[in-house]
Amino acid sequence: MQDPALRRSRTPTELQGLPRPGRCLVMGILNATPDSFSDGGLYADHRSAIDRGLQLAAQGADIVDVGGESTRPGARPVGLEEELARTIPVVRELARAGVCTSIDTMHAPVARAAVEAGARLVNDISGGLADPAMASTVAAADVPYVAMHWRAPSLEMDRHADYGDVVSDVNAELTCRLRQLTDQGVDPTRILLDPGLGFAKRPERDWTLLAHLGSLRQLGFPLLVGASRKRFIGAALASGGAGEVPPRGRDMATAAVCALAAVGGAFCVRVHDVRAGLDAVCMAAAYLEHCDRGRQPVGAGRELRP
Repeated sequence: MQDPALRRSRTPTELQGLPRPGRCLVMGILNATPDSFSDGGLYADHRSAIDRGLQLAAQGADIVDVGGESTRPGARPVGLEEELARTIPVVRELARAGVCTSIDTMHAPVARAAVEAGARLVNDISGGLADPAMASTVAAADVPYVAMHWRAPSLEMDRHADYGDVVSDVNAELTCRLRQLTDQGVDPTRILLDPGLGFAKRPERDWTLLAHLGSLRQLGFPLLVGASRKRFIGAALASGGAGEVPPRGRDMATAAVCALAAVGGAFCVRVHDVRAGLDAVCMAAAYLEHCDRGRQPVGAGRELRP
């Protein structure tokens, strides 16, 4: 349940600067990196990255999320100057073109520079744990902030994948993180949470979290769900008889997961294939709208079951 000290009434206007289409938002992934797990190197130069961001927006992305450091399992960190060089020119040009842009970073200087360049949201996979200055930075910037459940850097995350009850553990760890963030000045009405699918979690744990989004929603914060092309999707396809499917072949399955997440109450899904993701959340919105009035829809308090 939500920590009483963090309890605040919330309205869509409190996430100022983000679109409000009346359905789950779709965040398009833009990896301005040479080494991301499924599309590394495709958009490593500024021109191709900017063109890709404009394409994602034209395909219907509500937000384009620009990242300059791969966070796949085993990825090595990049230097601060390199991350700035990869991302800030891209953020600036997309913002100038009117694209709602976010910055995917764990580093306060990158977050600060991106907001100054026009980013409307900071998406931090570490939830402020990787850089102690992040909380004060986003508090001063006064922009929406995604805090993901995170236990360790990419090189170490797979060694931290043990849980008792993964839903209870993630809830408890996010609650602790929320209190630390708000104690450092982050406005709770600006915070979104991400359960961190695939980060220090084995595939069966990812499915359990997805099936219990309602429990995570009881913390009282909008949820961002990032499942696109991840290992747990590939594992499910393999066990279902589809064989080994490489990351870029998992977009249809990702869309199915996006629909499940949207029905489960996700505020936003983060995807590589925007068109498929948008179709998925539109179907989820239509389903929820047409649930029998006399029955409680899945996602409105009842848990999804895998």
